[in-house]
Amino acid sequence: MPAGETELRDLLRRIDGKGYKQYQSIEGEYQFPRFVLFIDHAQGDPFASPSLARARVPQRIAGFPGQLFESKIRRIALQDFITRQFAAAIRKVVKGHRGTGHSGTISVDTGGQEILERTSCLVDDGFVEIRFVVGLPAFGRSCSGREATAMLTQEVPALVEASMFYGALDAAAVRQHVEVAEDQEALRAQLGELGLVAFIADGSVLPRASGVSEQPLAGPSVVPFASPPDLRVTLDTPNRGKITGMGILEGVTLIVGGGYHGKSTLLLAIGRGVYNHVPGDGREYVVARADAVKIRAEDGRSVEKVDISPFISNLPFQKDTTAFSTQNASGSTSQAANIIEALEYGTGLLLIDEDTSATNFMIRDGRMQKLVPKSNEPITPFIDQVRNLASQHKVSTILVIGGSGDYFDVADTVIAMTNYIPSVVTEKARRVSQEMPTRRTKEASGIFGDVMHRAIEPEGLNPYRNERLKLSARGLRAIEFGRDTIDLQSVEQLVDVSQTRVIGDLLVYCLKREYFDGKSDLRSVLQQALADVAQHGLDIISPHRDKHPGDYAMPRLQEVAMAVNRLRTLKVRQLRG
Repeated sequence: MPAGETELRDLLRRIDGKGYKQYQSIEGEYQFPRFVLFIDHAQGDPFASPSLARARVPQRIAGFPGQLFESKIRRIALQDFITRQFAAAIRKVVKGHRGTGHSGTISVDTGGQEILERTSCLVDDGFVEIRFVVGLPAFGRSCSGREATAMLTQEVPALVEASMFYGALDAAAVRQHVEVAEDQEALRAQLGELGLVAFIADGSVLPRASGVSEQPLAGPSVVPFASPPDLRVTLDTPNRGKITGMGILEGVTLIVGGGYHGKSTLLLAIGRGVYNHVPGDGREYVVARADAVKIRAEDGRSVEKVDISPFISNLPFQKDTTAFSTQNASGSTSQAANIIEALEYGTGLLLIDEDTSATNFMIRDGRMQKLVPKSNEPITPFIDQVRNLASQHKVSTILVIGGSGDYFDVADTVIAMTNYIPSVVTEKARRVSQEMPTRRTKEASGIFGDVMHRAIEPEGLNPYRNERLKLSARGLRAIEFGRDTIDLQSVEQLVDVSQTRVIGDLLVYCLKREYFDGKSDLRSVLQQALADVAQHGLDIISPHRDKHPGDYAMPRLQEVAMAVNRLRTLKVRQLRG
């Protein structure tokens, strides 16, 4: 039988004023009138990471209707909603910092505009559970039992009552949160059967409030999205019914227009369309293929034995590009490697913005071809391979192009953005191509070639330093991994530091399970690891799973693979045939 609230109060009273490590004596579970409080880990120092706690409410009294979590996407959305309500209650109830170090703080891992599968909240037929952290209060290095009593027996129960009982929540808001997520899943699921790679609903608000905010732009300057008649489609959703919007077809699509007219904003929204968004985000009904990958040039990244020969060959000094390696890639070689790697780990849609691309990788115009003959140019530009990708590998591409009309010749669809409103100008672009024919020569044959897969050698992944595991997320876009730091600055579709945390722990999990065996290709390894997660939950990858981590969020396979490919100690073996 767990101890009760009274026993917790007594324990805290006895350790009041004693050394901080005495807090470890309160680890355990405590039965409150309407929930159970678990103290899974009590920090040993006020400046250490906060203590780990959980609150669990039996479903029979939490009262959430079963239809709110009857499917995976509904369950994820409901858990997301409860977590956000718990976080909102913290802002209202918790007094905040009190004492030394992290004293007096309570926090929960919640997201931004995306609805991600997280470990911060669990819902099933038996119970509702929230996982959160508590900065146990101290003055100096002594326990403040009185403050801790107020936090654990007054503030925490208030948070639970405000967020973990269906009767305390706005039922309409709960239902909307769940249904909007479900509708987005339904839209995404229809893309392939309709020959689409993305869908942007009429009325969507794509611009963000600022360059450092993911909140939607508000005010009179907002231009709601309106699909052009030529690309308008109607899709069905289980809750909202029929939704109209712009469907982007498979193949090669150009987004053109003047500067500041919304080209990159549209591409960014499509890139984020691999995730579901919260109601009110403005992009709730903007979806893309789940495997869409944003590609860019990435000067300085490391590359390990990638076959970039479809784009780059005949380098000076006979440097091999069928197994290209470097610790300091150029813009063109990095962009080539990024595309080939994306084909390796699986994508059906490349998203490319001219502004973040290497110019010499994207195109060589007729004048440059005349001045520098192909025999002296190792780069086969993307313009000459983009159609081969579509025809031979079924990989579509959406490109933002503002400066190279030569791409008109290879496009299936051309969309012009004017004041954030799209129009279809495909026929006009074709007429321009006829009136002003390009003087460039195609520099690729009609064959792209097979994709060379690679197996990861386990000795190239060492997360230890001086025989101690050194692994941590350094913000959203970096992972400390042993003696190396994995730089994720250019992994643009990574949206939450809790995803970054999972990536690091997932790599160590794969090492310990010997999934990186030097024989299996990277995609297969990650599929196996993510299948384990799907079966057992994200807790399975945690080195401290007995402490029930609440700070994980699910990444895509694509972002995990990108992290592996950016490890500077990486060693691989090419899998021929």
